Amino acid sequence: MERGEASEGEEGHVRDAVGVGEIVARYREAVERANEVLDGCADLGAPLPQPGRPAPSVRWALTHMIEETGRHAGHADILREQIDGATDR
Repeated sequence: MERGEASEGEEGHVRDAVGVGEIVARYREAVERANEVLDGCADLGAPLPQPGRPAPSVRWALTHMIEETGRHAGHADILREQIDGATDR
């Protein structure tokens, strides 16, 4: 395995050779796909397809994604503050 490659089961890891532009492009593609799925969703209270498990609603999933995005943005802001020392206060 090369440095930076994800092992089996380690989703979400990015190879060292992937640049910021590619990461942003992938993120925008994921957002576009999510928007297409949501455009086809007539009921936010509908359960998500999860075979064999209790299914949360689409609304729950959206709320969870908003929380996770905010959490990760906060983590990124902490890292930026550690790098440049600016706290934007």
